[in-house]
Amino acid sequence: MKKLLVILMAIAMVFSLAACGGTAEETTGAPEETTVKAPENPTIRMSTTTSVNDSGLLPAILPVFEQKTGYKVEVQSAGTGAAIQKAKDGNADLILVHSKASEEEFVNEGYGVERIPFMFNYFVIVGPKDDPAGIKDCENAAAAFAKIKGAGSKFVSRGDESGTHKAELKIWGEDKPDAAVDTWYISAGQGMGACLSMANEQNAYCLTDKATFLSNKDSLQGLDIILGEGEDMKNTYSVIECNPEKLDGVNTEGAKALIDWILSEEADALIAKYGEAEYGQALFTVIAE
Repeated sequence: MKKLLVILMAIAMVFSLAACGGTAEETTGAPEETTVKAPENPTIRMSTTTSVNDSGLLPAILPVFEQKTGYKVEVQSAGTGAAIQKAKDGNADLILVHSKASEEEFVNEGYGVERIPFMFNYFVIVGPKDDPAGIKDCENAAAAFAKIKGAGSKFVSRGDESGTHKAELKIWGEDKPDAAVDTWYISAGQGMGACLSMANEQNAYCLTDKATFLSNKDSLQGLDIILGEGEDMKNTYSVIECNPEKLDGVNTEGAKALIDWILSEEADALIAKYGEAEYGQALFTVIAE
């Protein structure tokens, strides 16, 4: 009888340990629920140039910031001139643009706190694959523009006061064509995507940022990069917090949080890799400190 009691107690202990072990496994195997506390003002308004949005960079990286912080970034994209004006009108918390002179003016007039350059890519001249103006061996964009003008080959200009348009005007210098007289020069007054489509349809040259061209290349079968990455075609992007002392309703806390993240190692890594999988090369280069 005593022996039977010992056996029964041993069996009971085995079942008890098995039950405890199962409970521990279930507890440790369950994922921990983590919730980010919503910021007091969760919406951040970013006014930016079309290239960083249309190239897919912002849609690729901003969800990481949003998930990490609980903020929601409202991206408004236009040419740099329009993007800066939107901020001046009080409709943005920060800007991300690519026109140094305009950015410095924005800060000097008190609308922006500080201009922070953080990445770059290059403008490129795209055009018909047979390169009718013969620019592929030119040393720089200025020389290429001169050959395009000399040949009277069609050229599509943004014509919209964007950063790309201002870069184009700087390259032309005093030799800028007049669309009213020079019929080969087309001032589109459109965004980059529309201008590339127009150049593709009209067998024309066009100045564009490399990222936007590569991200739209599948629909631009008539165009190729004819000249790229010259020193006069470097395209630097800066981020600027809007000044709450000059503009009402600025989400300063949100703007600072987003700028700090954009300058972080995590964002650097995402920017440095963007484009590699799809295009075989990064579309943007982070500026080393």
